[in-house]
Amino acid sequence: MKQITPIQISQLADAAQASPRRRANLNMHAELADPIQRLAIAMEPDTLVRPHRHPHTWELLYPLAGRFLVLHFDEAGYVTDRCVLGTEAAVLETPAGVWHAVLSLDQGGVIFEMKHGPYMPIAAQDFAAWSPADGEELVPTLLAWYATAQVGDQFRLK
Repeated sequence: MKQITPIQISQLADAAQASPRRRANLNMHAELADPIQRLAIAMEPDTLVRPHRHPHTWELLYPLAGRFLVLHFDEAGYVTDRCVLGTEAAVLETPAGVWHAVLSLDQGGVIFEMKHGPYMPIAAQDFAAWSPADGEELVPTLLAWYATAQVGDQFRLK
């Protein structure tokens, strides 16, 4: 029997808080080649989930602890959908090929993710060109924008 316990959720959140990247994950799938990837991801509010897409798969998200803002975008970076997991919805599925980003709204947030495998790192062309990369100066600005962005808003690199 595979399970994720409350103790593991707490430990995962602690690991994310101690991580320089402010994220940690616990895989339920046995190997990265599994046809369905299933994992819990702890992320702090100051970690960047850069807008990206998965051309080959949908992505299902379920909050295990805390709340998460999920934004969908069009090619130009306009917000097309906005949802807070944990208050507005219990589960959210992003279709294959849709640009999206996730922001943890709470310290100790842990989200469950499921998508088709095998695991593939996100290719450069599948990160939004209109967004800063991890470590760049505008990352805090982007994260603050996520928190207030509404449908129809657009983030612009300055």
